[in-house]
Amino acid sequence: MKKLLAFLKIIGIILIVLLVGLVTIPLLIPIPPLQDIRPVQELQDQDSRFMEIQGIRVHYKIYGSGEPAMILLHGFGASTFSWREVMQPLAKYGTVIAYDRPAFGLTSRPLPGDWQGVNPYSVEGNIALLLELMNRLNIQQAILIGNSAGGRLAMQMALAHPDRVVGLVLVDAAIYQGGGVQSSLMRFLMNTPQFNRVGPYLMRSAFAGQQGQSLISMAWHNPARITPEIIEGYRKPLHMENWDRALWEFTKAGSGNEDLSLRFAELTLPVLVVTGDDDRIVPTDLSLKLAEQIPNARLVVFSNCGHVPQEECPDQFLQATEDFVHQISLRK
Repeated sequence: MKKLLAFLKIIGIILIVLLVGLVTIPLLIPIPPLQDIRPVQELQDQDSRFMEIQGIRVHYKIYGSGEPAMILLHGFGASTFSWREVMQPLAKYGTVIAYDRPAFGLTSRPLPGDWQGVNPYSVEGNIALLLELMNRLNIQQAILIGNSAGGRLAMQMALAHPDRVVGLVLVDAAIYQGGGVQSSLMRFLMNTPQFNRVGPYLMRSAFAGQQGQSLISMAWHNPARITPEIIEGYRKPLHMENWDRALWEFTKAGSGNEDLSLRFAELTLPVLVVTGDDDRIVPTDLSLKLAEQIPNARLVVFSNCGHVPQEECPDQFLQATEDFVHQISLRK
């Protein structure tokens, strides 16, 4: 019995040491400052515009005029840059707006303590920002064109404000793959001081360097077509101040745990589902399933194309989208 008690005491001491280490070591790890941070004026393009919304300086671009209005919503890790091939061609049919969602592109990065009320990185915050953007640009109704996580936001906006959305183009949309933190334990851990210290550093590891380039390559059917200019376009936001901390806040907030499939019947507006036939991020089968489950949705599959058809297969993307926009215009 004495040997057992002694053994249990040793085990207890080891567990205490491990627990102390888990609590203290993350707080002691030196986190180097971000390198090569530049003012946004050095990063913006000639067609860049900015608008202050809810304390956030939102970067956006706008082409064309009149109706219909088309708002382009980029995916996780992307920005207005991902729409560069299709914005001006679509502007032949109306007003086209693309903007950088909070945590991405050249939009400013508020940190905890900088905002009051709704978290700007949350689903509610993203919907509120999009709604205010439409109001400020005098857009009463819009066609939302969303890629990947931007497709999920487009659907969430249509469900929250159906009177403001007249059509959805869901581009390899992450509808079945919610980005919320699922377990209560994980939500608790991600909000501890320890995780909040190392979390931004994990974002650097995931998006900077070779690993970040691998994520871009995964989005294309033919990565050989990714030029150095495209890589640089995706890397430009990594020169923004606090990009790593904002991306961590966005990751914690998630894109919602709601099972949107339970609300598909509410989507009475025209819906176009488009996907590459070689999507390795949101598998093509999920887009096929999405088109089957949304009432009266149309489906277009692009051949030899990956997760970002607006970049890799712009001609196919434009043909499908222009036809859809034209049909909506005829309905009015």
